[in-house]
Amino acid sequence: MLDGAHEGPAAPPVRDAHDRTSTPTAQVTTPTAPVQTPTAHVTMPTTPVQTPTAHVTTPTAQVPARRDAIEGLLLGLAAGDAAGWPAARHRAARMPEWTRRLTRELDTFAEQNATTTLPVPIALNQPPEPLLLGPSDDAEWAAFTAEAILASSSPALAGLPPERRLRAAVDLAWNALAGQVAAAADRAPEVESAVLPLRARISVRAGLGNLATGLRPPATGHDNPHYFDDAACVRAAVLAAVHPGDPRAAAELAEFDARYTQDGDGVHGARATAAAVAAALGGATVDESVGAALAELPPATEIGRNARHAVELARAAGSAFELVPLLEHQIVDHVYSYGVAAAETVPVALALALAARGEMTAAVPAAACLSRVADSAPALAGALTGALGGGRSVPASWREACRTLAGCALPRLAGTDLVELAGLLGATEPAAPGGQFRHGTHTGRAHPGCTHTERADRAEHTGRSHPG
Repeated sequence: MLDGAHEGPAAPPVRDAHDRTSTPTAQVTTPTAPVQTPTAHVTMPTTPVQTPTAHVTTPTAQVPARRDAIEGLLLGLAAGDAAGWPAARHRAARMPEWTRRLTRELDTFAEQNATTTLPVPIALNQPPEPLLLGPSDDAEWAAFTAEAILASSSPALAGLPPERRLRAAVDLAWNALAGQVAAAADRAPEVESAVLPLRARISVRAGLGNLATGLRPPATGHDNPHYFDDAACVRAAVLAAVHPGDPRAAAELAEFDARYTQDGDGVHGARATAAAVAAALGGATVDESVGAALAELPPATEIGRNARHAVELARAAGSAFELVPLLEHQIVDHVYSYGVAAAETVPVALALALAARGEMTAAVPAAACLSRVADSAPALAGALTGALGGGRSVPASWREACRTLAGCALPRLAGTDLVELAGLLGATEPAAPGGQFRHGTHTGRAHPGCTHTERADRAEHTGRSHPG
């Protein structure tokens, strides 16, 4: 995992690309000179954007139910995020660097001296608040996506057709972060070693670096050592709130966002997550929601095979807890160095939600038992089951512990209240179907000098695979 904001990760091993479609070389060639993202398009608000009342047109009778479902989605995701053991490591980023260094030294001591007493994140003479139970990186990147949804109502995007505003807001949000990468790159020997004011997955760091050097999706996700991971899946869960009851439209929107950081199974996982959550937000059962996810997973892919096998195991299991050893032995990989592959975490989350009969209080603890995938699977299981059960399905103790973000991955989001954020999302009008558009496919490069609106207008339909 990435240990701290000032500690860049070593280059990760590249996972075998079993099911990946190739892309022409022209799409993935990184330019030698970094291209600065225009500053006019990289300014993000410091607080969540308030949705203008002109866009709060959802019938009042539907708002409470929709808000409750979205609240369950966000709080379930945050509770699952907090339940996994990696959350303590992520939250420890808010502690002084020497506390994390000491933890690593104690771990080395245990290894060298055959000591079975293993260290945990420590505070010593520091306030221990960052180490208390609470959400970490997954919940913060989910909030990042929620901000983009709310920003789509901004007057700055009024010149775009309504169905394109959200995609423009997503693009603007990513380019805002890429602008920070470009600025940091000026102070670093290479983009990958730049010290950024955020913490992110390898795929996100690589995607932002690609954007900063002038690449555009889908090349930013394809030319990426962790294209297969599940970073886009938590974002996809939130994007599903735009299309409640319309799994296919939610999957299309999730793919648009996922292409900034993912390819292959990373994109398939985002589509499946969005489809399942959108179905749940529309009132579907857990079986119907899982079915919507499976419809987005090609059978010939690793994630498609794993998901169908995991669901078969879930249907035969008597409970989510009973399912844990089966998933551990038949779905979870024990070879690769990181447990965040979408081909594992998404099938695990779907299977546990199904075995738990849609109950968050059964699915999330079971997912947390799978230690190798505990950085994502509990959050994904919590998002789906939370959307199924609504905010009232989240125990009060977990609601209070997980509603406020710590800012351990995106410091500017510290103090963000997920319940309030759910209220803002619930008050916005769901998107009308149609009007989908995708990223351009010719070169994967930004058009120099393009405005945000011009980039959106030049986007073309690409299909789900890269050409060639």
